[in-house]
Amino acid sequence: MIKNLKIYFSLFKITFYISAFTFGGGYIVIPMMRKYFVNDLKLISEQELLDMAAIAQSTPGAIAVNIAVLVGYRISGITGAVITCIGTVLPPLLILSIISFFYKAFRDNRVISAILKGMEAGVAATIVDLIIDMGQGLLKEKNWLLTLMAPIAFIASFIFNINVLVIIISCSILCFAQTYIKSRQGGR
Repeated sequence: MIKNLKIYFSLFKITFYISAFTFGGGYIVIPMMRKYFVNDLKLISEQELLDMAAIAQSTPGAIAVNIAVLVGYRISGITGAVITCIGTVLPPLLILSIISFFYKAFRDNRVISAILKGMEAGVAATIVDLIIDMGQGLLKEKNWLLTLMAPIAFIASFIFNINVLVIIISCSILCFAQTYIKSRQGGR
């Protein structure tokens, strides 16, 4: 019972901390969760976290909340999912309540505007770090389709302005076809 309470408290504390002190959306949460849940506490593996991140991106809602709920569920079942959900939602709720109360003061404050601009640079650096880590994982798989898919998708979106939905559907079809072909070849 005490072990469960320690895990529940850790889940709440970590998700509350991550949610309170990370800016930039769900993709910033992933490296933070890797640091605490994979590297420090070793409660889940890196591959499990990446799988959960993929599921969190493909389900409706905020990625940060989705991945927190998945991590909580993986570690401690339904109770863990509820605790991590509360831990993730509570900081923005409190912060937005305070900001809305003092909206006029925050809106016109140059110092706060400058701080937020500085945070944008930190967010960009964290996202680049995540992309590099995920790219290294793809290269280790030695799968040419997956290795080439990310840069081609970027070029298609950024240079040729192809709709992201078309890119996602195309990538999904290619991965499905590759998996199907490999499963047929393995059956012989």
